[in-house]
Amino acid sequence: MTDDILRRVAQVIDSRKNADPGNSYVASLHHKGLNKILEKLGEEAVETIIAAKDAASTKETDDVIYETADLWFHSLVMLSALNLEPQAVLDELERRFGLSGHAEKAARSTF
Repeated sequence: MTDDILRRVAQVIDSRKNADPGNSYVASLHHKGLNKILEKLGEEAVETIIAAKDAASTKETDDVIYETADLWFHSLVMLSALNLEPQAVLDELERRFGLSGHAEKAARSTF
C-alpha cells in the first residue's frame, strides 16, 4: 500500500511537471529549477525537525505528521526533477532490510 501511494503521488507530480506554472505548484517549482526545489526541501526538513521537537514535549503529533508529509512530497518533487522514481528509494531501503545500520554504514566507500 505504501509504495502504491508513493507511486500515485509521483505520477501526479510527473504529470504536472510541465504544466502552466501559474496553475500548478509542482510546475512552478520545476520551472524555478532544482535549486529552488532543494531550498524548499530544506525548509520542509527544518519544519519537520521543529515539529518533532515540539511533539516530544507537548505529545501533540498532528504537526509532525503534516510536516513529514510535506517533506516526503517535496522529496518526491526532487526525485522527479532528477528523473528518478520513488521505487529506486524503496529498492534501496529493501536492500538495507535486515542489515545492521552500523554494518551498512561501514560498507559505504569512504572518500
